[in-house]
Amino acid sequence: MIEDLLPGPVVAVEAFGGDGTEPATLYPEEAALVARAVPKRRREFALVRGCARRAMEKLGVPPHPVLPGERGAPRWPAGLVGSMTHCDGYGAAALVRATDLASVGIDAEPHGPLPDGVLDAVALPAERERLRALSRSHPAVHWDRLLFSAKESVYKAWFPLTGQWLDFTEADIDLRAAPGERLSGTLRAELLVPGPVVTGRRRTHFDGRWTIRQGLAATAVTVPHD
Repeated sequence: MIEDLLPGPVVAVEAFGGDGTEPATLYPEEAALVARAVPKRRREFALVRGCARRAMEKLGVPPHPVLPGERGAPRWPAGLVGSMTHCDGYGAAALVRATDLASVGIDAEPHGPLPDGVLDAVALPAERERLRALSRSHPAVHWDRLLFSAKESVYKAWFPLTGQWLDFTEADIDLRAAPGERLSGTLRAELLVPGPVVTGRRRTHFDGRWTIRQGLAATAVTVPHD
């Protein structure tokens, strides 16, 4: 699912709860982070790290602990950039060599409506207006949840490039359905604050893709060097 949203150089590995995938054996420093967590949280933590280590293996990189850095962003082995996501029953990791992409962000959410009040807290007036139009044309999609996922992916791609917080209201995201499709499409995030400088050029927007599949809303954003 996530792999279909990403360009060729990116290696994506995912696991669905109940598909027989065993969680990774945690490194001691990883285990210490969830020592007091409930079993469900520990399993999700280990499952997504197993995805990350399989992605490293596919890229020819030895297994490596994945520890949180500043603001919880994962710290990757030198020469790699990537992103992870997990929700109930699902985990995924996407990794790519830093020479191929500047940054990547992925997110998956249960495909259901957001809790009351969340959309008003995360969406701009223009975004809410577009969601209303999308809901009329494609009522099977929970566009509020998809927008939330897109905001998460944008932030995950943004932070490694800037080291700065990006508020939900500092990116205006336009979701578009693919022609003839109802459950996949593209997204563009117009940055409302100065964007990162990548390869000598300040970025004003990020682009990505989305899909609804297997009860999940998934999004991915990539930042190229050129």
